[in-house]
Amino acid sequence: MQLSIKGLEDKASWQKANIKLPTYDIKKMRSVTSSKPEWIHFGAGNIFRGFIAALQDKLLNEGLEQSGIIATETFDYDIIKKIYDPFDNLTLMVTLKASGDLDMNIIASIAEGIRADSSDADEWAKLKKIFVNPSLKMVSYTITEKGYALRDMKGELFPVVVSDMKNGPDNPKHAMSVTASLLLERFRANAQPVAVVSMDNCSHNGEKLRASVLEVAKSWVDNSFADKSFYEWLSNEKIVSFPWSMIDKITPRPSEIVEEKLKSLGVENMQPVITNKNTYIAPFVNAEAPQYLVIEDNFPNGRPALEKAGVYMTDRETVNNTERMKVTTCLNPLHTALAVYGCMLGYKKIADEMSDPELKKLVETVGYKEGLPVVVNPKILDPKKFIDEVVGERLPNSYLPDTPQRIATDTSQKIPVRFGETLKSYLASSELNIKNLVAIPLTLAGWLRYLTGIDDNGEAMPVSSDPMLENLQAEMKANGIKNILSNKNIFGVDLYEAGLAEKVSGYFDELNAGKGAVRKTLKKYLG
Repeated sequence: MQLSIKGLEDKASWQKANIKLPTYDIKKMRSVTSSKPEWIHFGAGNIFRGFIAALQDKLLNEGLEQSGIIATETFDYDIIKKIYDPFDNLTLMVTLKASGDLDMNIIASIAEGIRADSSDADEWAKLKKIFVNPSLKMVSYTITEKGYALRDMKGELFPVVVSDMKNGPDNPKHAMSVTASLLLERFRANAQPVAVVSMDNCSHNGEKLRASVLEVAKSWVDNSFADKSFYEWLSNEKIVSFPWSMIDKITPRPSEIVEEKLKSLGVENMQPVITNKNTYIAPFVNAEAPQYLVIEDNFPNGRPALEKAGVYMTDRETVNNTERMKVTTCLNPLHTALAVYGCMLGYKKIADEMSDPELKKLVETVGYKEGLPVVVNPKILDPKKFIDEVVGERLPNSYLPDTPQRIATDTSQKIPVRFGETLKSYLASSELNIKNLVAIPLTLAGWLRYLTGIDDNGEAMPVSSDPMLENLQAEMKANGIKNILSNKNIFGVDLYEAGLAEKVSGYFDELNAGKGAVRKTLKKYLG
């Protein structure tokens, strides 16, 4: 069986393999999308293919929508070239249940894949055509938190951003400059409303997206590349909205077990590829079953009926409370704790870590004991039940091939939100004492210990990619961790001012006290 439009014509073979097919007319959907595009998405990776595109696929299958999604990629063009184009933009979705059962279906809602490369005249023209069409309702993003950043750890603009601001909107490179440029095209063509929606796993994602796009736009106005009226239009959230959202679904790297299963069923060419940007990606997506998406319902030009696909459409305060619940207490901090300690202790799967008594105690303490006291209940989801599902079902799912090495990627970008927000809540509380925390400072110390690149057996280990890795390692080599502990960009607070620096420093020293010190320290404080 071939994953292609023509290959889907062999319905009997797909049905025999228990792989569900779309029930809508794919060619008709693509024609509608081409003439009247409603939704374009930046970030063509697995969370988009396996979750967001699946939402629209459900609506198409139920006859609730007629248009699909156009996917575009600003960072890794090979994803379009090697995963989208050869398979006619189709995705084979495999849901990995904790029971070991697999649900498999073809997602066909992606109408087109485009490289957001402003130096490619044809691809750039396609994007401009989409953005100037009044029918466009929604521009969404899963480009990771660092995709919105304009500045480095010192607060200085990245060279690519400086170049974009200096050279204007005609040939932008940074994702935020690309967005600002295409919105400028829309403004000049018709100034029609549109929603610009971050669906990335980070705090106040809509706020981050809006701030970065506006900063680029203002530089162009200041440098006479755009009229002041463009900035005024872009600033008016009744016309150009930047809704906040909370997303939650684990979509790890492709599993060899799933690849072999698909091969045994007769599905051809399912092997993963490694792109020029080192993305490990396959024609299929494997993911867990639990998923959550909460979006602020602010769409000035209309939107798909996402609530009928299971999305919580609500107000900004509820989104914020739900996001804070998940990102700062109930899931993401637990993930980071498992990631850094799992790497040092030699684990290759997150699920296996949950059988480790110290690591299980670590995440339970981070979540239940130290996180829950500062959670604001979002009402639409119960925080304790959410952690119960995370600890009892999601993290221990042995069929989910997620790795601590993957989760440890870009940790410097995650720490200020995943832990900093909780630290701020403790400092603001008249009832809670930040100095009573154990698991959170132990995790922060564990991350710093992880950056040394030495595992608990005293052997060299790979450290996952991180935009601050080189600077942090150089600083630690020169001065230890004392200066790092005061960096609010990293921890969200100055740990000296917060009264935690001494504890983190002490834990760090214990974790570095020779072979086996990581395990010994965990047992000492969590045993």
